[in-house]
Amino acid sequence: MARHTFARTTLAALSAVTLLALGACSSEPPSSGGDTGSGDSGDELISVGFSQVGAESGWRSANTMSIKDALTEENGFELSFSDAQQKQENQISAIRNYIAQGVDVIAFSPVVETGWDAVLEEAKAADIPVVLTDRAVETTVEDAYVTFIGSDFVEEGARSGEWAVEQYDGEGYKVVELQGTTGSAPAIDRQQGFAEAIEGSDLEIIDSQTGDFTRDGGKKVMEGFLTAHDDIDLVFAHNDDMGLGAVEAIEAAGLTPGEDIKIITIDGVKDGMQALADGKFNYIVECNPLLGPDLAEIIKATVAGEPVEERIVTHDEAFDQEAAKEALPDRQY
Repeated sequence: MARHTFARTTLAALSAVTLLALGACSSEPPSSGGDTGSGDSGDELISVGFSQVGAESGWRSANTMSIKDALTEENGFELSFSDAQQKQENQISAIRNYIAQGVDVIAFSPVVETGWDAVLEEAKAADIPVVLTDRAVETTVEDAYVTFIGSDFVEEGARSGEWAVEQYDGEGYKVVELQGTTGSAPAIDRQQGFAEAIEGSDLEIIDSQTGDFTRDGGKKVMEGFLTAHDDIDLVFAHNDDMGLGAVEAIEAAGLTPGEDIKIITIDGVKDGMQALADGKFNYIVECNPLLGPDLAEIIKATVAGEPVEERIVTHDEAFDQEAAKEALPDRQY
């Protein structure tokens, strides 16, 4: 099965319709009538069916808010929104409902990478364009989707690993990894990027398990790690929420997060940034959730028959403690 993978894309390669505010990672999600523009009252609304992964994290909540704020009637859209509760079968059912409704465009953030061929074929047969947000899919369906907009997850993992090597190579650090949802693109890619980045150093991953991108999952897995290993030096968490769960477990064990056990996470939501500013985290690689404005422009361009880039990579920052303190006062997610 051929997986859709893409090289890292520079912002200069983006088409005019997608050059919006994603580079401003700390900007406020647009309100109705914001940067996406307002549809004329006489124009027919663009009907959009959007299937979201769930509400498993602060990142996902910010992402949902950004999408709902952008795809409003005032901006020219009729949005049907569904929460899959992290279950692929719920997403497939929702997408089939959107096909039956005859929406103009279907957009979704896939729970996992595989298992989409049948429903993507159905959307294609119905001549309904599909846009992927945040996560990619692995599919054999030709021209299954118009574009995929989101972060480069391999790069996020690599930046996390590169920083760990810069800081701790030569100290023999033992690393445990809190993975995201099994089979999801960010979990697969972040694990790959981190592992490749620390290759050749003396950092060693001694355990790796899924915490399913949730704070509770991160806490429970970290509790297991602490029971099984007495030599943990560093936690690499695939998102802030699992990292925050790890903080709880580390503190409950009588240890000091950020000192006794270092923590690197990905996302950059406000709670994670606060933990970094407080010294409980050591480094965060951002994953921008504010995809709504760009999604709105992509959908408008698609319906108008205008060209859209096949892969749109959002711009993400990285933060140490001082950078987090500076960014926090204006942080909107």
